[in-house]
Amino acid sequence: MNKKIILTVVAIAFIGLAAGLFARQYFSATETSQPAPQLNFSLPDLADQPQSVSQWQGKILIINFWATWCPPCLKEIPEFIKLQDEYKDKGVQFVGIAIEEKQPVEDYLKRIKINYPVLIGGEGATMLAQQLGNVINTVPFTVIINQQGQIVHHQLGELTREKVLEVIGPLLTAK
Repeated sequence: MNKKIILTVVAIAFIGLAAGLFARQYFSATETSQPAPQLNFSLPDLADQPQSVSQWQGKILIINFWATWCPPCLKEIPEFIKLQDEYKDKGVQFVGIAIEEKQPVEDYLKRIKINYPVLIGGEGATMLAQQLGNVINTVPFTVIINQQGQIVHHQLGELTREKVLEVIGPLLTAK
C-alpha cells in the first residue's frame, strides 16, 4: 500500500511540475528580452520572390502570423495598416506572415490593401511561429522585436493598438 501512495505522490508531483513549467513558459512568454531565434528566415511574397527578414534589421519589427479564415486576425489588420502609416518613418516595420497558401491571401488582398509586406508561410509558418514563442499554436500571433533583434513581446491572440504603442513607445525613445 505504501508503494501505491508513494507512486501516486510522485505522479502528482510530476504532473504539477510539468503544468508549472508550461504555465511559466506560457505566461512569461508575454514580456521577454531574449535573442530572437530564426531571424534569418526567408519566405516568398505574393510575387513568389523570397523576402529575407534581415532586410528589416535595425528596425522595430512587428511580425504578425495570421490567416484569412481567422476573424480576430482580420480584425487586427486595419489597425496595423494605420500604425504602419503612422510609424513607418520612425523605424517601425510590420510584416504579415500568412499561415496558409497563396490563393486565399491574394483573394483577401483584392478586398483590402495592406501597406506592409505580406509573406506566404503556408504550414511551415506554424513551425516558425512556435520557434518565436507561439506556445499554444494559435492565430493571430504577433512578435515584436527591438532594433537589436531581441524579442520584447509575444502576443497570443489579438493585439490592440494600445498594446502596440505600450510596447514600441520605449523602443522609439531608446534610439
